[in-house]
Amino acid sequence: MDELKWRGLIADCTDMEGVTKLLSEKKITLYCGFDPTADSLHVGNLIPLLTLRRFQLLGHHVLALAGGATGSIGDPSGRTAERQLLTREILSYNVECVKKQLSRFLDFNEGPNPALLVDNATWMAPFTFLDFLRDVGKHFSVNTMIAKESVRARLHSDTGITYTEFSYMLLQAYDFCHLNKEYGCELQIGGSDQWGNITAGMDLSKKMSGVTLYGLTLPLLLNADGTKFGKSLGGAVYLDPNKTSVYRFYQFWIRVDDRDVIKLLKFYTFLSKEQIEELSAQHEAKPEARLAHKALAYEMTRLIHGEEATQDAIRASEILFGGTVEGISERNFEDVASEVPNREISISELSGDGKSLLELLVLCGLCASKGQARKDVEAGGIYLANIRENNIQRMISAKDLMFGKYLLLRKGKRNYSVLKANQ
Repeated sequence: MDELKWRGLIADCTDMEGVTKLLSEKKITLYCGFDPTADSLHVGNLIPLLTLRRFQLLGHHVLALAGGATGSIGDPSGRTAERQLLTREILSYNVECVKKQLSRFLDFNEGPNPALLVDNATWMAPFTFLDFLRDVGKHFSVNTMIAKESVRARLHSDTGITYTEFSYMLLQAYDFCHLNKEYGCELQIGGSDQWGNITAGMDLSKKMSGVTLYGLTLPLLLNADGTKFGKSLGGAVYLDPNKTSVYRFYQFWIRVDDRDVIKLLKFYTFLSKEQIEELSAQHEAKPEARLAHKALAYEMTRLIHGEEATQDAIRASEILFGGTVEGISERNFEDVASEVPNREISISELSGDGKSLLELLVLCGLCASKGQARKDVEAGGIYLANIRENNIQRMISAKDLMFGKYLLLRKGKRNYSVLKANQ
C-alpha cells in the first residue's frame, strides 16, 4: 500500500484500513478484469495490468480475467452511448489476442505465486437465463443499481441505457463471488469508473456467502490539458505493433506533456523511488534535455516490445534529429517518413544518370528555385540521408534510393522531405 500510495495509484478503497491490514498479514489473491472489446489492449489498460504485476512481484497471487462473457454485453461505465455488440466469432478472436498480451506482463509459469488466467465465459455459459435471475438477480435491488454512477449517468442522458447494459453489473458482481469461492480471491482492482461494479460484487458476496470482500480503484488518467490519456494518432495507442507501430508507440511517450512526465513515470514504470526522484530533479533543472521523457519512452517501449525493437525505435526517432539512417529497418523508416512532407516521383526519372540534386530540392519543396538550392548546397545546409552534400553537380539516381524507393532530403537542422519513387 505504501508503494501504491507513493506512486499515486490509489483513487479509492472500500476499506483502506482493512485492506492495509489484510496485505500486512498474508499474501492475498486479487483480480482485475479486461474485456476483449478489441483484439489488442491499449495504454489505458496498462495501469490496472501493471498494478497486478506490482502485486505479483511483491508475492501476492493474481488472477487476470479475460471477459469472454462480460465482453459480449459491454460495460456502460464511462460511456455516453451503448457499445456495438460483437459477434461471437470476433469476441472469441479478441479473447485469444488479449490472453496472449496478458501473458507478456504476468508470470503464469514460474515462481511461488504464478498468475492465473481465467475467462468468465467458462462459468457463465452453463447458466440458464432463469437460473441466473433466480440465483443471482434476486439479490439485487433495482433502486441500488439505479443509484450507481455508471447507470445514473446514462439514465439522464439522451441515449438512456438498455436492459442488456443494465445487467452488466450483475455479471461482474458474480465474477467476484465466483473467484472468491473457487480461488479465495478477496480483492478486486480496476479503474475508478469500476467502483459501482466492484461494490456490487462485494454486496453480492455478502448476501450469497456471508464473505467480506474488498475493492481498490485506480486513477483514470487525463492529460494535463484535460483530454483522455492514451488517445493519439487518431485513436487509441495499442500494444499490438500491427495496430500502433513500435516507433509511434515510442513517440507517444516521448511527446507527453512536461507537466505529466513524472506522474507517468510513477504510474507506468518499475523504476525505483530514488531513480524517479533523480529524474524529477533533472527535469526541473533542465527540462529541455528531456531526460525524463526519454526514460519514460525507453522503459515503456522496452516493457511492451522488447529491447531490440526499442533500440530500433530510438534510432528511427534520432533520424529526425540528424542521426544516421544506418541500420534502420524499412518499417521504421516508413514510420519516420510519415512524420514529414512526402512527394512522389516516377522511378523512370531516376534511371540512368537520374536527376540533379538541385532539381529534386525544388521538387520536394525544400528550396523555392534551383538558384536558391545552389546557394543552400554551397553553404553546407543540404543533406541526403542525413549526410551533408556539398556537390552542386550531384546527380541522384535509382541507386541512391533507400529500400529501393525512398530519398530522405534535409535542409538545415529540422526541414525534412521524403521523395517516394513509384513504378
